[in-house]
Amino acid sequence: MNRFNLALRLLWRDSRSGELTILVLALIIAVTSSTAIAVFADRLQRTMATQAAEFLAADLVIASPATLPADWLDKAKQLNLTQSQTAEFSSVVIENDELLLAGIKAVSANYPLRGFLKITASDYRTETAVQKGPAPSTAWVEKRVLSTLKLKLGDPLNVGEKKLTVSNVITYEPDKRGDFYSFSPRIMINEADLQATAIIQPGSHVHYFFQFTGETGALAEFSRWIKPRLNPSQRIMDIHEDRPELGSALSRAERYLGLSSIVVLLIAGVAVAMATRRYTERHFNATAILRCLGCKQREILWLYSSQFIVLGTLASAMGCLLGWFAQAALFHLLKDLLPRQIANPGLLSIFFGFIIGMAVLLGFALPPILRLKQVSPLRVLRREVEPLPSSAWLVYGLASAIIAILIWRYTKDIKMTATIIGVGFMTLLALAGLVYSLLALARKLLPRISLIWRFGLQGLLRNSRSSVSQILAFSITLVAMVLSFTVRNDLIDNWQKQLPENAPNHFALNIFPKQLPAFKHDMEQEQIKSSEFFPVVRGRLVEINNIPVQHIVTKDTQGENATHRELSLTWTHKLPEDNKIIAGDWWSSEQPGSVSVEEKLADSLKINLNDQLIFTVGSQQIKATVSSIRKLQWDTMRPNFYMIFSPGTLDAYPSTYLTSFYLPEKQKNFLNTLVKKYPSTTILEVDLILQQFKTILAQLTQAINYLLYFALMAGFTVLFAAVYSTLDSRIQDGALMRTLGAKRSFLRKTHVIEFGLLGLIAGVLSVVISEAIIYTLYTQVIHMDYSPNLYVWGLLPITGALFVGLAGYWGVTDVVNKAPLRVLREL
Repeated sequence: MNRFNLALRLLWRDSRSGELTILVLALIIAVTSSTAIAVFADRLQRTMATQAAEFLAADLVIASPATLPADWLDKAKQLNLTQSQTAEFSSVVIENDELLLAGIKAVSANYPLRGFLKITASDYRTETAVQKGPAPSTAWVEKRVLSTLKLKLGDPLNVGEKKLTVSNVITYEPDKRGDFYSFSPRIMINEADLQATAIIQPGSHVHYFFQFTGETGALAEFSRWIKPRLNPSQRIMDIHEDRPELGSALSRAERYLGLSSIVVLLIAGVAVAMATRRYTERHFNATAILRCLGCKQREILWLYSSQFIVLGTLASAMGCLLGWFAQAALFHLLKDLLPRQIANPGLLSIFFGFIIGMAVLLGFALPPILRLKQVSPLRVLRREVEPLPSSAWLVYGLASAIIAILIWRYTKDIKMTATIIGVGFMTLLALAGLVYSLLALARKLLPRISLIWRFGLQGLLRNSRSSVSQILAFSITLVAMVLSFTVRNDLIDNWQKQLPENAPNHFALNIFPKQLPAFKHDMEQEQIKSSEFFPVVRGRLVEINNIPVQHIVTKDTQGENATHRELSLTWTHKLPEDNKIIAGDWWSSEQPGSVSVEEKLADSLKINLNDQLIFTVGSQQIKATVSSIRKLQWDTMRPNFYMIFSPGTLDAYPSTYLTSFYLPEKQKNFLNTLVKKYPSTTILEVDLILQQFKTILAQLTQAINYLLYFALMAGFTVLFAAVYSTLDSRIQDGALMRTLGAKRSFLRKTHVIEFGLLGLIAGVLSVVISEAIIYTLYTQVIHMDYSPNLYVWGLLPITGALFVGLAGYWGVTDVVNKAPLRVLREL
């Protein structure tokens, strides 16, 4: 207890003298930034997860071709899960001598469990959000149903044998999926009217969806209980697999949020390490006196460690409080862009900010503190006696381990963690050697340059080890900022390229080959631009290398979903626009018998190059050799295929054509013309899905923008703290030079030159490091196209020299204006 009281008294003395100002400031900024981002990311991710659940209209959905057994529903009731269900099927409706193939959707009374429906009256101007579907004996229809069947609100509509009243126009349904029944013009009815329609008979093709909501634990237990009981035609739906265009956006956004958190951690860790080094160097003398008074090494270590624990606790608590207010302010700024209901912060995310503060302090402050244990009592007589530095493996190993743990905690991605730590660390080691070589080369230039530049350059050369560590520290700070800014820009640009304003919002299916020239001509007449017309043959994958596919596929995987239904098979001479070959080669000429497989399906089914695949088309079999593996983008709203064959492979089988096109609202009536002229062709509208996708991307983009500004602001603040923490030796040198007659202007110029050179070298190194990390991240983790940023190569070295030079100039301005005697006394 006496030792702890001594530690508190020493801590109180240091706080009054300003010794710990920079260290406390750096730690508070680190915890504030990390807490704000951790809480913000946690709330945003859980909000987006909730919103993503709205795209399924529930927390958990089971898709089935038949109704579920009664004991399954009883199990859900035992777990207090709320239930609803829908049934979707196609049916031809006829009114006023007009016919339409519509997608009928029968919904239960409490549908939807998540999200809402939107309906409008006949003026189509005012939308109303509602929490329940149509009442019995009524029907809600999409606008095109009215125009095609020449109906108006209040008219009767016969669905099968049941006459219903058209009461509203439906403009939005949360769980509209990318299948045939959802894309066809929608007619929504109440489940109570389904039997009276007499449409569903034994053998009818119907898709049932059973929705459940409830407590997270209950949903997890129900999911575990239900999975072993699912048959091959049933599955539990998931946002990432069943809505890949949304799942892809959410996954990328989550990774960027993790990367933003890493940015602040790297900057804060550098600042804490440099501030602690300054603190320990200023306590060598006091420690030597304590050693002379009989303190042992372990007592010295305990004395300073306990101070830092108390300091870390107070600073982390203050940072958590400030971080809470910061994230609240951030959500206030985003209130017009985010959903109305924002998830409450989890207790773990709040407490995790405190843990981050202590972890950063431990990882980056402990190695400098260990030097105090090595202080010799002889330093009382000989001030030049320096304690041995901590071993390199301890300094870099402990800091890297802490950062790696925190990166993994944020991203939940081992691959991203290993990429950032591995590439960054190896690049730093290589560049540290390069910096040593550059400084050694610069030493030879001293006799040939002017006096001001000579003194500025000598500031770097006098202690090359310290200069290298500072340059690398500034490089890490700049790299963190570049990573945040570059990935943010490329991420948003990538989304915008995939979904431009004229992204396809309609699909045309079942175009017969004889109709193709006329169909293309009609599109050209209306100046409608379409994507490529792909021939389609329906087939099923049955064997891989003569092994039945059922023996290879695992349950609840993309492969299982793909092998339990017929696939759309196509062929083409050239690689589709949004496809990229990642293994093998694309055929250069007509080579019958080859097939290219989509990457994720190939991984799920363990398909490799040169494997032999067997498909069935009707009663016939097709053999094909895998010649390439493709990566494709599912979120472009253009036709995509799991299997693409080489020309000549499927020529013997009947086919139809498929395309997608963009049609503005004012040309919607052209759809009725197409349907009448080509009655066998199915036109699918995806406007609502497109709007859903664009809405969530807009919200994510704005959130990422504000998060970037917050991270950059914290980065610049900590950058100044890091610069100021390294100025002691330069202040002392400046005071001595003023004593010898140097002018203030001379000292200011040498400081600007010294820190400008530091920033310039750090800027060049940060370009190399950031480009190496970005290349690896894009190609191996985020899966985005990489191209070098030439603007960064030119701008970053200048920016580094400017900001680091200004920070150094600002840090020594007050000292230069003080009397040299006063400066020497303060030191």
